[in-house]
Amino acid sequence: MTGKEPFESGIDIQISVETPGWPDADTLEALSKTTIDAAAAYLASETGQPFPVGGCELSLLFSDDDAMRAINQQWREQDKPTNVLSFPAFPVEPQGMPGPMLGDILFARETIEREAADLGIPFDNHLTHLLVHGFLHLLGYDHDDDEDADVMEGLETRILATLDLSDPYENTFPV
Repeated sequence: MTGKEPFESGIDIQISVETPGWPDADTLEALSKTTIDAAAAYLASETGQPFPVGGCELSLLFSDDDAMRAINQQWREQDKPTNVLSFPAFPVEPQGMPGPMLGDILFARETIEREAADLGIPFDNHLTHLLVHGFLHLLGYDHDDDEDADVMEGLETRILATLDLSDPYENTFPV
């Protein structure tokens, strides 16, 4: 064999579409797989992020503002919807080995639609950004302070560039 072998993340993505209005499950699955595989490949090659040899599982829930508001209230004591929430199955530090279950990422359709419209970008581009954002949270990245935010946003920007998407933070405040 010649050349570099393609990166196989071994991440099994389970999708649940809880509310109407989302693209069909096949479309969401294809977008999610492309995005997560690109993020995992970038992290493995550029940061040394390991992934379990036997693979791991990631759960994605596509919901709405009402459900997200209730979950955000319960887990974060914030009585409002948000675009994405991540719930790691196991605590992981950046570049640490995740367990067989990465965790859950939840999305609120109406909030994502509003933000995409406000940013003047296609819905799929914004959802792709939020998939990367949520995935990084599951791998221990955060944006609680400026230094952590710089690291996380830099990774998001570089991963999105591998997918031919522009910097989501350029000339905007992070969403």
